[in-house]
Amino acid sequence: MTEQTIQVPQEGSNGIGTAGFILALVAVVFGWVPVLGQISWLLGLIFSAVGISKANKVNKGKGLSIAGLIISLAGLIIGIILISVGAMASAFM
Repeated sequence: MTEQTIQVPQEGSNGIGTAGFILALVAVVFGWVPVLGQISWLLGLIFSAVGISKANKVNKGKGLSIAGLIISLAGLIIGIILISVGAMASAFM
């Protein structure tokens, strides 16, 4: 009797893209906390961007990376707008 070897292809994962998405969600919930919110937005943006480039290599997890990037960018833009409005309001007082 002969032995047969079966090779199972290894699927890569995109943990960085998933981490970026989770950090973006954490930033949505805790965005009002002064330091934790900004750090979460920034790390979510960075991890999601790196996750997109990794997703092109392993062909997995691109959706979560894009979602994390969009959430992080929207949060950063809203945060910048709120800081600008606050600065203008305090200038007129």
